Amino acid sequence: MDTRSELQATVDAMAQPGKGLLAADESGPTIAKRFKTIGLESSEENRRAYRNLLLTTPGLGEFVSGVILYEETLGQKADDGTPFPQLSARNGIVPGIKVDLGKIPLALAPGDEITEGLDGLARRFVDYKRQGARFAKWRAVYNITASLPSRLAIEANADSLARYAAISQEAGIVPIVEPEVLMDGDHTIGRSAEVTEAVLHEVFNALHRHRVVLEHILLKPSMVLAGSEHAQQSSTADIAAHTVRILKRTVPSAVPGIVFLSGGQTPEEATANLDAMNRLGPLPWNLSFSYGRALQEPPLQAWKGQASNVKEAQAALLKRARLNSAAALGKYDASQEKS
Repeated sequence: MDTRSELQATVDAMAQPGKGLLAADESGPTIAKRFKTIGLESSEENRRAYRNLLLTTPGLGEFVSGVILYEETLGQKADDGTPFPQLSARNGIVPGIKVDLGKIPLALAPGDEITEGLDGLARRFVDYKRQGARFAKWRAVYNITASLPSRLAIEANADSLARYAAISQEAGIVPIVEPEVLMDGDHTIGRSAEVTEAVLHEVFNALHRHRVVLEHILLKPSMVLAGSEHAQQSSTADIAAHTVRILKRTVPSAVPGIVFLSGGQTPEEATANLDAMNRLGPLPWNLSFSYGRALQEPPLQAWKGQASNVKEAQAALLKRARLNSAAALGKYDASQEKS
């Protein structure tokens, strides 16, 4: 199969209506914080056991089309000895890999950050693909204040995202492009919309410059909402209206799928907001989810590190996946939260 056909086949498998992605790519420090909430040590075996719980959930492939793995997880095995990427593929879930190396302060731009990981990326892709990864993810972050992000941060992060996407496509791996406008702060929803529009405009300008094929990417943006410390929190209707308006202004219709990050929202908020957006259709792209905590928080709390709780935890994950699948079709019913 040539590279273009390979990319198309992966996109087709991932961007199925009513299916989304499970983000299970937490770094070492992040998974340690999650485990701390249930009083569990973040050992390699505990991390493997937890990812095994997620990936062996019966029926998950009905609602989830892809899973983003951390580099450690890509090389780990399920209880039956099957490598996690092969286990996922067997269950109809496309395996992918987080490839950025995290964020650092952007030089000469106080308060702004830039993502590392471009050096040696092409060589790493050879190994990731050999292990079974078919897509990748790179995250850029943008802090919001009255003066941030700076123009420099917007341009520098867009260029890095585009360079990563080009390297990824050349390797035959579908890139997920993730420009996250952080919800931390006391900014209004209007300020969030202003920054998100500027960020997405620059990202797609950079993708064009780097000759990235838009039909073979997925976009993973944040929703447009007021800062978490703002006195007036955004309603579901406002979040949906602002987010869809900005996407229509900035995202070409050639992009096959947009998979939102949850960005600190509760599981219920992330589901309701996705549903509200899909009720504003018809839209030119498939709007779905790529949630980490908003899918994982309930199963993690149910599991508590105990093997006897695995089935209960898997039921909690399957419920959230099913509700988000309904939201991706604009058919979510909040009364189902109680069932």
